[in-house]
Amino acid sequence: MKKLWSLLVAVLFVIALAACGTAEDEAETNETDANNADTEENAGEEETAEDTEELVEIKVGASSIPHAEILEEARPLLEEEGVSLAIEEYQDYILPNEDLANGDLDANYFQHIPYLEDQIDEFGYDFVNLGGIHVEPMGVYSKNITNVDDIPDGTEVIISRSVPDHGRILALFESKGLITLDENVSKASATIDDIVDNPKNLEFSPDVDAAFLPEMYEQEEDALVAINTNYAIEAGLSPIEDSLFVEGSDSPYVNVIAARAEDEDSEALNKLVEVLQSEKIQTFITETYNGEVVAVGGENE
Repeated sequence: MKKLWSLLVAVLFVIALAACGTAEDEAETNETDANNADTEENAGEEETAEDTEELVEIKVGASSIPHAEILEEARPLLEEEGVSLAIEEYQDYILPNEDLANGDLDANYFQHIPYLEDQIDEFGYDFVNLGGIHVEPMGVYSKNITNVDDIPDGTEVIISRSVPDHGRILALFESKGLITLDENVSKASATIDDIVDNPKNLEFSPDVDAAFLPEMYEQEEDALVAINTNYAIEAGLSPIEDSLFVEGSDSPYVNVIAARAEDEDSEALNKLVEVLQSEKIQTFITETYNGEVVAVGGENE
């Protein structure tokens, strides 16, 4: 009986030792697995952090149409180049330059070269033109006038209060034989005072913010209204189909990427220009806007 009891105790002791060994092995295995998981997780986090650090973020101000749309198309191409693009949309022509000057933006994309140069002269902005992307042909619209030859004597012509647009609009009217400008004055800088012949006695009214020109087109049905293409498109107007007459594609009013002079050599901003001037984006502009926005690929910068 004692031998049986001793044998039973010995068996129980062996079983207990085996159980302890198994528990210790499981604990060691679990600890190893946990350490491996932590290592993999940390490695993943480090890899993600490295990927994030590789992207340089730039913030660009733009008019909603077509500029912001074009930037959206360029965004994935820029990411491939290591640049993360943030787009700030604007509905006016004043704030984008103010925000660029005070550092809220890294660049803006909404203005043509004469307007940029005028803003620099007027406000002393230390800006540079990094490159031209497209032209938006200026159009003249009317609700009731359907033919240039039928424009009544004394018709009001409503134009933007933006002086840099005046020469452009007046040159367009001159191209249609409606007025004659002083030949000694550059067409780009011409003003209403430079009209030397006005056979139809057109009355030019430069008192409206550009954003409200489509509204004036709806309200003043017997007037002529010169509307910037971005605002025309936003209002559902086609410069090709709805205008009485429109600029040709050879317009010198190229829309550019503007930046502070201190950032002229910024690698990220110059990559932005390269992508926007690339064949893929220029083709997108051509196919999307059907001539209402004309790709220039860096011409006339």
